[in-house]
Amino acid sequence: MVAEAKDPDLSKLELVNVPGGATAFELAAKFCYGSNFEITTANVAHLRCIAEYLEMTEDYQEENLIVRTEMYLNDLVVKNLEKSLQVLCACESLDPMVEEIGFVDRCVDAIAMNASKEQLVSGLAHLECDAGSGKLRMHCQDWWVEDLSALRIDYYQRVIAAMRRSGVRPESIGTSIVHYAQTALKGIERRHVWDSGPLVGDNQRVVVETLINLMATEKITAVTLSFLFGMLRMAIEVDAGLDYRIEVEKRIGLHLEMASLDDLLIPSMQTSESMFDVDTVHRILVNFLQRIEEDDSGDLSPCGYESDGLKSPSHGSVLKVGRLMDGYLAEIAPDPYLKLQKFMTLIELLPDYARIVDDGLYRAIDIYLK
Repeated sequence: MVAEAKDPDLSKLELVNVPGGATAFELAAKFCYGSNFEITTANVAHLRCIAEYLEMTEDYQEENLIVRTEMYLNDLVVKNLEKSLQVLCACESLDPMVEEIGFVDRCVDAIAMNASKEQLVSGLAHLECDAGSGKLRMHCQDWWVEDLSALRIDYYQRVIAAMRRSGVRPESIGTSIVHYAQTALKGIERRHVWDSGPLVGDNQRVVVETLINLMATEKITAVTLSFLFGMLRMAIEVDAGLDYRIEVEKRIGLHLEMASLDDLLIPSMQTSESMFDVDTVHRILVNFLQRIEEDDSGDLSPCGYESDGLKSPSHGSVLKVGRLMDGYLAEIAPDPYLKLQKFMTLIELLPDYARIVDDGLYRAIDIYLK
């Protein structure tokens, strides 16, 4: 830089966009002057990036800083899951250099590979264990589930995708997603209908949308129904895109018969609407009925006789949802802002065979009229 400046009176150089800032530059300077310092998981990413920036290659000195950091990475980091996680966390402030040199990808792949190895070794060691101790064993061995929650959401998404490719158990990945959501979104407070103005920053919205997208693209099904309802409420509260909400609603619709009344009582975020989010419940119910229709489409008798679902394998599920919806209708009926058309649409959506008796329905209508 001094040579390029061609200024005999040059007394100051300005280094712009230095990865790792002054702290990383000072370590690189200490390395040049032979001062001792330790390469650690906390600084190796910074050192590797500043070495790249300062062109500290073998062309200028043997075992220069690039080679030294690469040796540390290959010998100590990528073979160890915990160290790989620590280094990846330290990469967050080093964009774009850390991406350009492929440092992040190597850490992501190392985490996935080591997690897969740990599960394989542990599985082989516990083949003699019965199913009753399986849950405890999984809890002990998958210590990294909580540690992944320290990652930035884009790094976390890449780690989970890599874990799926490397064969990590879906149950472990599902547990990790639940823990990440609980950790990253715990600061979001519930907004009341009468509140107005911006609710949360873009970061929470990105987290919610990314986790929902991750469950869809990686086909992760090992999460509970209560978690899906929690994610749906969170998606509504952070104003996530409609496509993301619909994705969660479809998943809930697959298991609606297992839902509770409290699950469905989702507060409305619109000040001009009813107290509860009836539109969301309507879409979930539509998804459930589509699933029932698909399940029953191949169950007709050879002569083509269809008994209105009364003897279909899914009739029990429909009855459960019928009772659930009658309870829901009774809960939303006292709302003075609930429009008649929405109330009627929910009533008429379920087929006749969803109710053995209509007492619950009459009760809901009576409450609405009063």
